[in-house]
Amino acid sequence: MDDRVREHARVLVDWSARVEAGDDVVMSVAEGAHDLAVAVAAELGDRGANLVATYGSDEVSRAYLRAHDGDFEADPAHELALYEAADVALFLGGGRNTAATADVAGDVRAAHSRAREGIREARMETDWVSTVHPTRALAQQAGMAYEPYREFVYGAVLRDWEALADEMARLKEILDAGSEVRIVAERTDLSLSIEDRVAVNSAASVAYDSHNLPSGEVFTAPVADSAEGDVFFDVPMTINGHRVRDAHLTFADGEVTDFGAETNPEVLADVLETDAGARRLGELGVGMNRGIDRVTDNILFDEKMGGTVHLALGRAYDACLPDGVAGNDSAVHVDLIADMTGDSRFEVDGEVVQRNGVFRWEDGFEAE
Repeated sequence: MDDRVREHARVLVDWSARVEAGDDVVMSVAEGAHDLAVAVAAELGDRGANLVATYGSDEVSRAYLRAHDGDFEADPAHELALYEAADVALFLGGGRNTAATADVAGDVRAAHSRAREGIREARMETDWVSTVHPTRALAQQAGMAYEPYREFVYGAVLRDWEALADEMARLKEILDAGSEVRIVAERTDLSLSIEDRVAVNSAASVAYDSHNLPSGEVFTAPVADSAEGDVFFDVPMTINGHRVRDAHLTFADGEVTDFGAETNPEVLADVLETDAGARRLGELGVGMNRGIDRVTDNILFDEKMGGTVHLALGRAYDACLPDGVAGNDSAVHVDLIADMTGDSRFEVDGEVVQRNGVFRWEDGFEAE
């Protein structure tokens, strides 16, 4: 086994999930993530944790969803109990086919998501972390040969997370103190409120309220009814097995009033029709991981890329909300990404924090 797989497992168990002796761990393993699962299992055993491994196959999900009549039981008790009893949930991605569920009907997919809201809540109550094992399918999706793709993945995962956390703390401090964000770029002029919100320094560890490995973003939850204006997303995304390019959204009073995409706009329509919360924003995120230097058509990497901003339709994360305040609620959380390295600016309370993808504390920042 490649030593980097073992190191990936150690980072996941120790830095990211902070697993301790006696923790009850659920590990979901994608078809192509076997080697990483073996390495993680060894790390969990070494620490005296209790492991239940499940099979997280998109092809299995496709078969089930296509055969079902769409009238799903709400929160099946056996699965709900698994996550309610868990301390840690680990999700190891890396399937054989990134478009495995592309032919599942949108209404069936939405119904299944709505029926699992309680399970989703139970998972979110654990110390959960998602990561990915480099597979040939993911390399192909990224338009890369397999070996360079593996180098890319480990370059993003195996890094000095404490140093990056210190840098990202600068932006967190600005957002925590701020009231209004404005994003201006090609075909984009969007304003939204972050009043009394809490930004998350997403340094790939539950100790930072961060649940992705790799990570490298600072994110917060906009006030649900505050988004006003237009935003254009020029980074292509695969959503529910379909490639969506050049999407745009128009907001008024926080709600999407118009939308479109150059390719597969119906996929965006399916997302927006999931429920009322799917038409509002649950997240504003700013990518700060300079080790991620290319678009790979994988949200786990692309949304953290330095020089990007992403917005998520749907659910807001509780970590961004003050006590007693409810955020946007939805059965979905779908991220869309904009490249900010061109003629752009990111403002907080009228002050430019980032221009053309460069933060004001970085070399090359242009004040005007």
